[in-house]
Amino acid sequence: MAEAPGGEPIGCVQLKPHRDGSVELASLVVAEAWRGRGVARVLIESAIADHDGPLYLMCRSELGPLYEKFGFRTLAADEMPRYFRLMNWLVSIYNLFRGREQYVLIMRHG
Repeated sequence: MAEAPGGEPIGCVQLKPHRDGSVELASLVVAEAWRGRGVARVLIESAIADHDGPLYLMCRSELGPLYEKFGFRTLAADEMPRYFRLMNWLVSIYNLFRGREQYVLIMRHG
């Protein structure tokens, strides 16, 4: 968690373990008043430093370049752990029925 000088929470991220053994960088959020000030960068770098081994994430396609700056790369379906293959499939089906152009990236660091 990131805190302002007065101790108020201004952002957080979690490392979420899955049954297949993969660990996900998830739930990254920064308070609106603190966006654009490097809080997300600190949270992401801290999460990467705190985890030994591969770290995965799911994000909207337009956020891919942000995570690439931290060393994440987009995975092909056959490179994904089971959990992320399933999530990728479910989101694809959902978007197909909703008529959405947007897609999800599954990315890996390490």
